[in-house]
Amino acid sequence: MPVLKPLSGPSSEAPKQFNQPSRKGKKAWRKNVDVTDVQKGLEDRVQQIIQGGVVAEKESKDLFVLDVSGDSKISKNLPKKIKALRSDEIINQRSAVPAVSSKKRSTDGVTDGVLPEKRQRKEYVSQKELIRLRKVADGRHEQTVTITEASYDPWGASAEPKKEVTVTTEERFIPDPVTKPKVKAPKTLVQPPVSLLASGKQIPAVQKPKGGYSYNPAFSDYENRLNEEAAKVVEAERKRLAEEEAERLKLEAAARSAKEAEAAEARADMSEWDEDSAWEGFESEGEGLKINAKRPERKTQAQRNRIKRRKEEEQRKKHEEAMKRKQQQLLKIEELADEVYERERARELAKVEMSDDDSDVDDEELRRRQLGKFKLPEKDLELVLPDELQDSLRLLKPEGNLLKERYRSLLVRGKLESRRKIPYRKQARRKVTEKWTHKDFSLD
Repeated sequence: MPVLKPLSGPSSEAPKQFNQPSRKGKKAWRKNVDVTDVQKGLEDRVQQIIQGGVVAEKESKDLFVLDVSGDSKISKNLPKKIKALRSDEIINQRSAVPAVSSKKRSTDGVTDGVLPEKRQRKEYVSQKELIRLRKVADGRHEQTVTITEASYDPWGASAEPKKEVTVTTEERFIPDPVTKPKVKAPKTLVQPPVSLLASGKQIPAVQKPKGGYSYNPAFSDYENRLNEEAAKVVEAERKRLAEEEAERLKLEAAARSAKEAEAAEARADMSEWDEDSAWEGFESEGEGLKINAKRPERKTQAQRNRIKRRKEEEQRKKHEEAMKRKQQQLLKIEELADEVYERERARELAKVEMSDDDSDVDDEELRRRQLGKFKLPEKDLELVLPDELQDSLRLLKPEGNLLKERYRSLLVRGKLESRRKIPYRKQARRKVTEKWTHKDFSLD
């Protein structure tokens, strides 16, 4: 339905300006804006509502229809007789009889008109064989297997004597290239690890903590542990101060000796000056000093040879005494072996007699702090001061590190050796160069 408009009179349309070169000004924002597209869209929407609804809001079944019958006018418009193509005509002219094959055929099927004699087919199981198979299935056998005892013992046969192979001297020392020597395991692989404790007792991998390590300890246990740790800290500080004092005394002694050496050099220079002045006819204050030191004389070649012979004689005597001692030990090797055995047995008995209570083991009393090149890492101080104790588990801060504790436990039990972490491993140097392959090309 067309929109009705007045024939004459003032237009109801809003003023519009199609060409707006710029909208930078404030007045040009909403003034004389071209709204033709908006008006046209609204008019189209009103027309769609008048005609039955907005097309964009309708469903597909209201807008489209599925044609299942087809258009009847198409068959009427098509010609009744369609002219065939010439190519189709050529193809249809072929004979229905197949062509004669050029392949050679056998003459078995060619006969002289006389029918052959019928013979029984052998592809199937015969009646006689079928009867025999049925008897076998029922358990009736025509022939039975007779079991006879063996007349000889297969396991009692004597082994053939091995032939002696003569090996020459050259073949004896030539290793076999195929067989590889077996790798022998070290003896220490089956021996138990040696603990670092002073008592020599093996401690468990995970020790049971004492009462002082609890997050809510008893007052007596906490006080005892606090006093022990405080005593350790005080002793360490005392040792540190003693070392500093010893270092200070050492530096003072070195400075004092340096001053004395300088003073001695100064006195020596002064004595030389006094001698020069006395020779010139006047004496200084240092004339009364007399030096009775004897100057060392140069050794002759005979004296050097005598000293060399004396040193060689002393070395020979020491070597003879050591060889005599070694010979005596070789003669008493059985006694020494028995002594070592008794000593090891006594040590094992002492270990067995020790208490099995793991709570009494103190991993701080070690027989040595260093196993190898590096020292054993110190145990972390897991102690909370009295003012840091919390009365709530939500405010509790856990102490310790499981990884460090596990590593130190392996070191104390003797299963690992102390190592130092090397963050930057020394690597091979590499030289980076640029290939000048572009020089192989030339533009003519």
